Amino acid sequence: MPELPEVEVTRRSFATAIHGARVTGLRLGKPLRWPIGVDPETLLGSRVGDVQRRGKYLWLPLQERGGLLMHLGMSGSLAFLDATPAAGPHDHFDLHTDRGLLRLTDPRRFGAVVWGAALDADPVATLLASLGLEPFDDRFDGLHLHAALSGRRVAIKQALLAGDIVVGAGNIYACEALFMAGIDPRLPAGKLSRPRADRLALAVRTVLGQALEAGGTTLRDFRDAHGVAGSFQMQAQVYGREGEPCRRCGTAIRRIVQGQRSTFFCPSCQRR
Repeated sequence: MPELPEVEVTRRSFATAIHGARVTGLRLGKPLRWPIGVDPETLLGSRVGDVQRRGKYLWLPLQERGGLLMHLGMSGSLAFLDATPAAGPHDHFDLHTDRGLLRLTDPRRFGAVVWGAALDADPVATLLASLGLEPFDDRFDGLHLHAALSGRRVAIKQALLAGDIVVGAGNIYACEALFMAGIDPRLPAGKLSRPRADRLALAVRTVLGQALEAGGTTLRDFRDAHGVAGSFQMQAQVYGREGEPCRRCGTAIRRIVQGQRSTFFCPSCQRR
């Protein structure tokens, strides 16, 4: 599933190339999670502005004609192509421009392309309303994390995955950040001390920064808009390493299931 680093890597891989491009056509394939909500003909001739990211959403502003909010869902990817190849069975959205074709491919069709008049207008505003702080926002620190977790009984890893405190700490990155901070993923969130909250906030930012530098994580089929795979999986300390020795202490990495997601951790380095 594409997480924040993969979405940001994707954004960076085509944002400059498409900026200022004029929309010449728009093709819709099989229905995605939500209807686009606009007559595609009304977007022709508009120019693409500065592509932005909020959480795992991408916002493509269209000069004087609102914009398109895009989500990659569980298996989606965007490609920016010079040519215009025929659409395949999983290619569900094409944005034709005078600089190239932006194509959304999504085998499971959990992705979305939704039009909105502005970022702060519905339906876009509603979709973004529950998102927490960006991990690289100066306001995201141990103080914010500690206060937001106060009183929560859910496990700390589940609290990170919820996305209402901080966005971007998806399953892989939550596992890695908790390892870096030395925190057992089963710890009740409300019991996280302020010093440990400081360490965890820093770890979240550090891990996500490392993932961006590595081009994201490619476990199966993630590629950026030019077909380049990520390599963060090669430096993972715990994720996907069940039974292998911890690189810090040598203890076998454990795997448990939390909220139907696999959690990997070191039972010696990570404490409740």
